[in-house]
Amino acid sequence: MLNVFILWHMHQPDYVNPLTKTAMMPWVRLHSVKGYFDMITLLEDYPACRMNFNLTPVLVKQIVEITSGEVKDLWLEWSRKPSGELTLDEKAILLDNFFKINWDNLIRPFPRYNELLTKRGFSMSPENARQIAKEWSNQDFLDLQVWYNLGWCGYRAEHYFPRLTTLKKKGRDFTEDEKNEVLDIHLEIMQLVLRKYAELEAKGQVELTTTPFYHPILPLIYDTQFAKRCMPGRNLPKRFSHPEDAESQLRLAVEQHERVFGRKPRGLWPSEGSIAPELIPLMKEVGIEYFCTDEANLFSSLENDPAWRGHKPDHLELFQGWSASYGDSKVNAIFRERPLSDFIGFVASKNSPQQAAEYLLHNMEHIGSVTDFPNKMIALILDGENAWEHFPDGGEGFLRKFYDALASSKTLKTVRGSDYFEAFPKTKNISTLHTGSWINSDFDIWIGDDYEENAAWNLLGATHDFLIKRINEGNVPDDVRKKAFNSIYAAEGSDWFWWFGPDFNTDCDMLFDELFRIHLQNVYRYLGAEPPHVLSIPIQRDQSKQVAQQPRQMMTPIIDGTISSLSEWEGAGLLQAGGEKGAMFRGERIVNSIRFGYDHTHLFLALDFIKFKPCHLRFEFIKPVSYRLTLDLNGDLDPSFNTQISFDGENYLSLEAVCCAKHQNILEAAIPLNQLPWKEGDHIHFIMQILENGVELERHPDNDTISFTLLQN
Repeated sequence: MLNVFILWHMHQPDYVNPLTKTAMMPWVRLHSVKGYFDMITLLEDYPACRMNFNLTPVLVKQIVEITSGEVKDLWLEWSRKPSGELTLDEKAILLDNFFKINWDNLIRPFPRYNELLTKRGFSMSPENARQIAKEWSNQDFLDLQVWYNLGWCGYRAEHYFPRLTTLKKKGRDFTEDEKNEVLDIHLEIMQLVLRKYAELEAKGQVELTTTPFYHPILPLIYDTQFAKRCMPGRNLPKRFSHPEDAESQLRLAVEQHERVFGRKPRGLWPSEGSIAPELIPLMKEVGIEYFCTDEANLFSSLENDPAWRGHKPDHLELFQGWSASYGDSKVNAIFRERPLSDFIGFVASKNSPQQAAEYLLHNMEHIGSVTDFPNKMIALILDGENAWEHFPDGGEGFLRKFYDALASSKTLKTVRGSDYFEAFPKTKNISTLHTGSWINSDFDIWIGDDYEENAAWNLLGATHDFLIKRINEGNVPDDVRKKAFNSIYAAEGSDWFWWFGPDFNTDCDMLFDELFRIHLQNVYRYLGAEPPHVLSIPIQRDQSKQVAQQPRQMMTPIIDGTISSLSEWEGAGLLQAGGEKGAMFRGERIVNSIRFGYDHTHLFLALDFIKFKPCHLRFEFIKPVSYRLTLDLNGDLDPSFNTQISFDGENYLSLEAVCCAKHQNILEAAIPLNQLPWKEGDHIHFIMQILENGVELERHPDNDTISFTLLQN
């Protein structure tokens, strides 16, 4: 009998902006009403099947926050708003985002949704979204709001809430009440989903495992130098080594798991299957009995294990449970069979349910027939949410065929991880566990790129050092210390680093970049300190184009708050606000343009406001030396221009002799160059921010810096 260990891994990054308590992306809610709910409730029809589910703590946290009302879902707010009250910007946002769903399986089968897609166009640039929005009726937008949220409802959602099927059949001309009915069902399912997982575990049908809390690459949190073991010769950031954080990420995961599900987890899927021998004592300490990772990590471990030296392990060694030891600590281990796991995730949807299920069963039965271990076992471990969009029926037909075959098989037996190790306590041991992830057995996705990944690690390290310094100085209350460390742990999450560097790109890159930096900024805010200017600058930048026109010549404008003629600022550099990608969706902008230039004695700045708004204006200069210019605009211009310079990112000194003037919607300023630490030939980089009560309303440019070279010709 071949034991079959199946682990469905469920994960979403932390989309919550902690400043506004808003989930910036909808995927926790939308995957709840589809994959998460489908997967657990389908098993109610197959009581003989034993399954394992890994729900990451950061996913569970967001489900709890949204259902409790502690956090609002931005896309839910867009959906709730009556279509007749949507602004033009909001309509453009809906056109851009409410078709982010599988077109073949979740749009084209439904005539009205497909009609709306055709009407919008199969491609749409930000530049023409507003024009398209003007051509749509309120009913068009209402139907779009309904269909986007209705389309995400899975087959088990329809089983539990038949009203969803009725609305799908109605198809068009929905009412506001019907729309809110769909959205209310979303929240009701989110309330149900964690309860269902807990109920089936209490019945003994499933086992729930966990992951380090914020989904960090735990070996790199322990010590970034561990990357040299699997990536020799790679340039790495300044050393980040915090074993205590690695332990906290595990401990917090176990504590929340017990609080939500009523029992401690016995198994662990380390984030991205990332392992190192030094983690074994930490797992043991928090009560983890077994961990899971990829097959390549098993064979890399055996290559270096003295007990296996001199002969190449047979691939069949994969098909059993193992243990791994480090010092006096030992934890059991399960290694995933990669080809069949990937078949489910990437290939099964391209075949009929019967063919896909038969392929899996045939291969597993063959493995069972050629393996003679008494504890023989195959582990299928894969994503449990994203694959189902690619099945025409959401994966129901395939899973039913697969579960039917497993439940009736005479040679295959599904098992929970802890049950397997209780039945087979004797295992072969690994004494030299490999350090690496499930992807290529290394950490290349998350570290080693000089420009973005390593830069992010250095920012994380600097913020961590600042926190420790303040704690060592004393006077940090326990509640503040806890909040600051939670922000550090959130910034340690792997998802930010996944999108940094050249490996992967998404249209949410800049959102992830911003959330990473917000977590770091909050450490300073909790400690009563101003966040360093560098945390206001996106880590990811588009280097392919210049965002602003460069100054062409020296110029000396009159600082009187008016641009009396074009020649006054002739030769100045110019940033036209809203010209960068995505800027059109920011809502009503405050600033129309920024002019900048210089002569032999002064740096000149001019802002053209679309409509003046009392605010706090901040210029952050990054290179060649960090400094900050700030100005409070409260109707009439305050004659004191608070100009500050920083040499260490923390302490600011005031400058004098700054001249500025404002009239109506124009602001002009002159800053003496002899008070700035610049010299001829320096490359100057800066951004401008508009803040209200400490919250950023606007930034220019969006995703880069304004730059120019100081030339004294």
